[in-house]
Amino acid sequence: MDPIWWLAYLALGGVVGIFAGLLGVGGGGIMVPLLTSLFALQGFPHDTLVHVALGTSLAAIVPTSLASLRAHHRRGGVVWSVVRSITPGILVGTFLGTFLASHVPTSGLAIFFACFMAFVSLQMLINLKPQPSRTLPGAWGVSGVGLGIGGISALVAIGGGSLTVPFLTWCNVSMRRAIGTSAAVGLPIALAGAVGYLINGWGEPGLPVGTLGFVYWPAVILMSGVSFFTAPLGARLAHRLPVSALKRIFAFVLMALSLKMLFTVLSG
Repeated sequence: MDPIWWLAYLALGGVVGIFAGLLGVGGGGIMVPLLTSLFALQGFPHDTLVHVALGTSLAAIVPTSLASLRAHHRRGGVVWSVVRSITPGILVGTFLGTFLASHVPTSGLAIFFACFMAFVSLQMLINLKPQPSRTLPGAWGVSGVGLGIGGISALVAIGGGSLTVPFLTWCNVSMRRAIGTSAAVGLPIALAGAVGYLINGWGEPGLPVGTLGFVYWPAVILMSGVSFFTAPLGARLAHRLPVSALKRIFAFVLMALSLKMLFTVLSG
């Protein structure tokens, strides 16, 4: 692999780690469109561009989520009772979601990703927060919510922050604890998603050297090697910086990257 790609993946990992810790978003919103573009430039097969970007993104999120989880836990920002209840549904939903994604063409995945990121961006721009109006449902209810969050997360390779945080704040969990809990929930999402994409892409013809299933491991190693150290920095910044203002800036970035991804995929 040309050294220029090494530098690109290292830089991407650094940025992803900071935003994962800062906003609890896992980084997939940044990684997937940029990886799609990088893979296209490297000559990856067009028919599996987005699939490999999704699988690689989720695999890279594993160490990032672990680092972000530890940082938020040290600051008392994780509601572990919610993590325990939501994880079974998350694991099942994410794993099954990868099987659905494997049968969707690259263009379809790109369109779904762009539409979902438009929703996420709008949510951030208008600072949409459900009014805290109820308490958390029981363990079965929380696990059921996790099933849906996991399924969608598998299709867009996010840590679930854009869905988990609004759900928790609606259930009267404070914003900072919702972000910390979302960071913890990102770990089972990433694990189940990475395994699912590895299985579904196993034996796929034409994939480049270094790819197992739909996971391109050189990118995973380089990105996660940096993001593991920058995620705690983002978590520290989350307790010091105006997160709402940063989310608005991040929303414009997400929209621009999603449009770039659509152009890359649909233009062939």
